[in-house]
Amino acid sequence: MDNLIKICGLSTPETLDAALGAGADMVGFVRIPRSPRHVSLDLGHKLSLQARGRAQRVVLLLNPGDEDIAQAVEAINPDLIQLHGSESPERVAEIRSMVKRPVMKALGVAEPSDLQALTSYADADRILLDAKPPRTADALPGGNGIPFDWRLLNGLDRKVSFMLSGGLNPDNVAEAIRLTRTQAVDVSSGVEVGPGRKDPARIEAFIRAARTAFAAAHH
Repeated sequence: MDNLIKICGLSTPETLDAALGAGADMVGFVRIPRSPRHVSLDLGHKLSLQARGRAQRVVLLLNPGDEDIAQAVEAINPDLIQLHGSESPERVAEIRSMVKRPVMKALGVAEPSDLQALTSYADADRILLDAKPPRTADALPGGNGIPFDWRLLNGLDRKVSFMLSGGLNPDNVAEAIRLTRTQAVDVSSGVEVGPGRKDPARIEAFIRAARTAFAAAHH
């Protein structure tokens, strides 16, 4: 698997351009109305056109119904669907066959037992390991800026293809790559100056730090 860097929760043409210009491999568009990073179908469509051919386009959905999925796929035409809710392995398989495109399933991690769910999601094309959200009523399913203990992944089967997320930022991404030996990283709040407000300078710094760490990991 190639090393991949995903910038998620992009919601303006300017910040998307910054991510694409800095060399992001994947760009994520959030379809969760209560998220500060939520994009309308119309805006998602425009941003997707802007990114076409320059990066893999990911649409992030939370326990979506069939209609939600159909609308998002039609408007945004994503290269990959990211499921960030409590979707069952059966639902993941169902969505994958419905949309005829790859699906990435996010799993929240806080303790070793959380990793046992990995084997259930064999039908997902990729697994995103994210920090479990805090147990507060207003907590979002992701983008909370909190890392989990990366040492939990020490015993993970190296054949498992996962993307690391949760609390990553330009200052800690190199350490995260070194400790977990992940080949893919995902950032959202770690490159923001406020909820949902991406910072081009932080996006560039994150991508530069991750690329350098990936290069070092191969030596």
